[in-house]
Amino acid sequence: MTSPAEEPVEQGGEVPVVPNPVLRRAVGASMIGNATEWYDYGVYAYLVVELTHNFFPGKYGQLATLLVYAVSFVLRPLGGVVWGPIGDRIGRNKVMAMTIILMALGTFFVGVIPSYDSIGIWAPVLLIFLRVVQGFSTGGEYGGAATFMAEYAPDEKRGFWGSFLEFGTLAGFSGGIVITLILRAVLSDDAMTSWGWRIPFLIGLPLGLVGLYLRTRMEDTPVFRRLQEKQEVELEATGALKDLFRLYWRPIIHLFGLVIALNIADYTLLTYMPTYMHATLGISQTNADIVVLIGQLTMMGLIWIAGATSDRVGRKPLWWFSLIGLFIVATPCFWLMSKGFGWAIVGFTVMGLIFLPQLGTISATFPAMFPAHVRYAGMAISYNVATAAFGGTAAFVNDALVGATGNDLMPAFYMMAAMVIGMIALIGVPETAGLSIHGRRVPGVADEDQPGIHNLST
Repeated sequence: MTSPAEEPVEQGGEVPVVPNPVLRRAVGASMIGNATEWYDYGVYAYLVVELTHNFFPGKYGQLATLLVYAVSFVLRPLGGVVWGPIGDRIGRNKVMAMTIILMALGTFFVGVIPSYDSIGIWAPVLLIFLRVVQGFSTGGEYGGAATFMAEYAPDEKRGFWGSFLEFGTLAGFSGGIVITLILRAVLSDDAMTSWGWRIPFLIGLPLGLVGLYLRTRMEDTPVFRRLQEKQEVELEATGALKDLFRLYWRPIIHLFGLVIALNIADYTLLTYMPTYMHATLGISQTNADIVVLIGQLTMMGLIWIAGATSDRVGRKPLWWFSLIGLFIVATPCFWLMSKGFGWAIVGFTVMGLIFLPQLGTISATFPAMFPAHVRYAGMAISYNVATAAFGGTAAFVNDALVGATGNDLMPAFYMMAAMVIGMIALIGVPETAGLSIHGRRVPGVADEDQPGIHNLST
C-alpha cells in the first residue's frame, strides 16, 4: 500500500447519507458501551468505603483504594496502542465488540472476589489484576466509541449526535450512584459492607451483554467502509502507527493537552467528589452521593445543547468558554461546597454546567483532529496516555494534596492548573465544525499544511 506522501488524497466528494433509524442505532450502540464503561468506574468511586474495608483494611486503606483506581489506568495506553491500529485495519465495530465484553466481564468478576479477611493478600492482588484488564480494554473502548459516533454522524450535526456519547458517560455514573443509594437505603451498614457492595459490580455483566448485542448488529461506519472501497485502509496494524507518529505528532500533542484539562476536571467532579465531600468536608455519604446525582442529572438534561451549539458556532468557542470559566469559578465553587449540603449542590452544579461545553463536544472535536486512516489509533493512543497520567490519578492526587497541605481548596487549584494547560493546547487546534472527516486529510488544515501530502487534488 502506498503512503500518503506518495499518493494524492481525496476528501469530500459524495458522502453517503445515513438514514435516521440507522444513525439512532449507531448512537445507541456507542452510548450503551460508554455507559457500561463509566458505570464501572463510577461504582468503584462511589463504593470507596466498602472496597477499603474489604480489600485494604488499615490506616492508609482509602489512599490504597484510590491508588488502585489509578492503577487501573496503567494499561489504558497499551490498550490504545493495541486496539487503535487494529480498529483502523479491521474496522471500528469489531474492536468495540471485543472491548465491551472484556470490560463487562472484568466488572462482574470484581463483584465475586473474596475479601482480604478470606484470602489475605490475594484479594487486593486479584482486584488490581481485574482493574488492569479493564484498563486495557478501556484503552480501545472510548476512542473507538467516539470515532464510531463521529463517523456515523452527518458533518453538520456531528456535535449534536456526538453529545449523546457523553450522555452515556453521565448515565453510567448516575446509574452507579442510583443503585448505590438504593442499596444503602434498604441494607444495613453491616450488610452493605459485607456483601451488598458486590451487587452493583455484578450488574455490569448484563449491561455489557446488551451493548454487545447492539454493536454486533451494526455495520461499520460509512467513513471506514469508504476507505475499504477506495483501498486506503492500512494493510498492517503497524502502518497506522508509523503514519501517526511520523506525520501527525502535532495533533497528538494538542489532543494530549486538551485531555489533561478535560480529565482532571472530569474525574475530579464525577468520581472524586463523593469521597471529597464525605471525607474532607464532612457531608454524609448519602448526601454527597445526592449532590453528585443532582448535578449529573442536570448535566444529562442539557448536554445536547452544548453539542448542538458547537455545530452552529464552532467547537473552539465553547472550549474557550469552558476552560476560562472553570479557571474562574473553581475556587469559589469549592469554597461554596464547604458551606453545607444545599450550597454543595449549587457549587457542584455550577461547575458541572460550565464543564459541559468540553464534555459535550468530545466526540465531535477529538476524532476530527486526525485523518480517517489513523483516526482510531490517534484518538485511542493520545486520549489514553493523557487519561492514564492525569485522569485516573486525579482522585489520588487530589486526596494526597489535601492531606499533605491541609488545604481543602487544593482540588480547585489543581483544576485551575489543568485549565491553563488546556488553553495552551487549544491555540493550535483547527476548527472542524461542519467539515467532512472522510478521507486521508486532516480536517480544517490547508492543503499546503497537510502532513506529508503533496499535490493534493480536491
